[in-house]
Amino acid sequence: MIVITAPTGNIGRHLLPLLLESAPTLGEELRVIVRDPARLPEDVRERVEVITGSHGDPEVVDRAFDGADAVFWLVPPDSSLPPEDGYRGFTRPAAKALAVHGVGHVVGVSALGRGTPVAGRAGLVTASFAMDDLLAGTGAAYRALANPSFFENLLEEAGSIRDQGFFTDCVDPGRRAPMVAVADIAAVAAGLLLHRSWTGNADVPVLGPRDLSPDDLARIMTEQFGRPVRYVRQSLDEVHATLVGYGLDASFVQGIVDMKRAKDDGLDAGVTRTPATATPTTFEEWCARTLKPAVLS
Repeated sequence: MIVITAPTGNIGRHLLPLLLESAPTLGEELRVIVRDPARLPEDVRERVEVITGSHGDPEVVDRAFDGADAVFWLVPPDSSLPPEDGYRGFTRPAAKALAVHGVGHVVGVSALGRGTPVAGRAGLVTASFAMDDLLAGTGAAYRALANPSFFENLLEEAGSIRDQGFFTDCVDPGRRAPMVAVADIAAVAAGLLLHRSWTGNADVPVLGPRDLSPDDLARIMTEQFGRPVRYVRQSLDEVHATLVGYGLDASFVQGIVDMKRAKDDGLDAGVTRTPATATPTTFEEWCARTLKPAVLS
């Protein structure tokens, strides 16, 4: 029995079809935790056991983890809470339920940067490391998917790319760092969940095929869209003021700012890409398939 949290999210909606394709031949049953089962396609609801509710609810995870052999764990960002509460606090009921029910394996969505000089001052990323430590202490074998920034973050910039020809971030325009497609993260997670010969606790870096800078992204988008796209670097103060203006929790905003500062200071540069840590989807492929339709629609 494999339990999937956040099955309708960015990663979960790629992960669930992979598990549905392979689980039956391996004798695995699937159980999902979802707030609104109607968000699952009807044919999916017929093939999985559905637990309705939030996976931050002690009663929900107690029911969901009963009889489970493996869990895919993803904490949905909550901009109304400080990062520590949003990650470790949200995960605490699940950690208790994992131990009570003796779940053997957990795959969690986390971040790159553990062990780097900026790991302790990286905002949301630092909070995700505390979540990892909590899960690693449950007695389950734990694998933290150590992810860099997602290609999909650029979908939030589709409007400004379309209407004004630019996208924004806070890092140096020439700083190259790993980036990854969420579909590749889902594929790595599926492999770990379906083939559970691993033991102990470890990070699993998921690095994409090559490092990219904002200037690289702008060049590729310009080529893909047939129109100029440029990168505009924002200051951390500008980002802070904008997010506070949206009414987000002040600690959460500071967590985003600290994360962005840490990324510009090399947070994602601590792992060497190897065949084991690289994933296949290029930015060019993702841009043509996903971002271009969003920008040019």
